[in-house]
Amino acid sequence: MAIKEGLRPGGRSARVQESVHNAARELLETHERSSVTVPMIAARAGVTPSTIYRRWGDLSALLADVAMKRLRPDSEPADTGSLRGDLRAWAEQYLDEMSSEPGRNMLRDVQCSLTPGYCVTLLAGQLQTILDRYADNGQPLPQVDRLINLVAAPTVFRILFASAPLQVEELHELIELALKR
Repeated sequence: MAIKEGLRPGGRSARVQESVHNAARELLETHERSSVTVPMIAARAGVTPSTIYRRWGDLSALLADVAMKRLRPDSEPADTGSLRGDLRAWAEQYLDEMSSEPGRNMLRDVQCSLTPGYCVTLLAGQLQTILDRYADNGQPLPQVDRLINLVAAPTVFRILFASAPLQVEELHELIELALKR
């Protein structure tokens, strides 16, 4: 079941969503992920399980919605004064956050989302912000898609599917590859 679109901002719907999101985050912090259920989240949020099922459809859709909201960046990427430095700072922070257990779980939850392009949109926005800082310096800049394909994609793949995430040195090598023309 799709998350209902067009709900009024504010009001009861917004309060219910915030309460359910908070309950889900709190339970995920204090319980094993496999033991968290819709009835547990509903009880903590002060709503009925049918409210959650009506709005999100199932637990995986709810957790995807919670993860997508948490993935939104709180601030712009760090400005180190150089393109290379900004990309390294951004990529290192992303690697650190997403290779943690909560980060891996968020990435897995977003995979269950009905909006799979959401992560790419967020990453592209962050990377475009970095590139825009250096647009007037006269040097050729990589395209956002190149940075996603050569830096972000291998990072996410290794976090989700390899026995170990990228090492920082490997991440720096990928950035160097992306910066080469």
